[in-house]
Amino acid sequence: MEYRDFCLVVEGKTDKDLISGFLNCDIITTNGSEVSEDTIRHIAAVSKIKPVIVLTDPDSPGKRIRDVLNQKIPNLIHAYMNKRDCIKKNKVGVAESNMNSILEALEHLIPAESPKNISISHADLLELGLIGGVNSAELREKVEKILHLGHTNGKSFYKRCCSLGITKERLVEAING
Repeated sequence: MEYRDFCLVVEGKTDKDLISGFLNCDIITTNGSEVSEDTIRHIAAVSKIKPVIVLTDPDSPGKRIRDVLNQKIPNLIHAYMNKRDCIKKNKVGVAESNMNSILEALEHLIPAESPKNISISHADLLELGLIGGVNSAELREKVEKILHLGHTNGKSFYKRCCSLGITKERLVEAING
C-alpha cells in the first residue's frame, strides 16, 4: 500500500510533525485521549474513502484512544509501536521514536475486527503458556515482539492473534524462535 493511499491517526502535533517529515499521507490528530465527537466524525468520514491506520503511543492514553475509536468507527487498522523504541528523556510516545521504528510498525498492520475463521483458541494459549501461567506475561512479551503485536494482556493478545489469523503453529515457532 502506498502511504498516500491511507490516513494515519496520531495523538498530537509532535507526532504529526515527526511523521510528516518522511511520509506523504493524510494525518489526523486526536489532540490527546479525550477524543472529541467532531474528530470521531471526521475520522469516520475519512474511513469511508480510504483506510485509516491508528498509531498511538504505547501507553494507557494511547490504548484508550484506540478503544474509543474502535467502538465508534468500523474497519480501523492498527499499527503498534514497541515501547522500547518510544522512550526519550523519560517520555513515552510516537514523537519520541524515529522514522525506522514508525515504518516498521506500519509494515505490521492489524485490523481491528477479527476474521470469521479463527485459527486459535483460548485452550491453545493456555497449553502454550501464553495465558494463565506464572511466566505468561514474559512469554507473551517475547511473542509480541516477534509478531509485532504491541504490548497486550491475555485478552488483547488473543484478539490480535485472531485478527491476524495467527495459527497455533506460528505461535509455537515464535515461542521457540
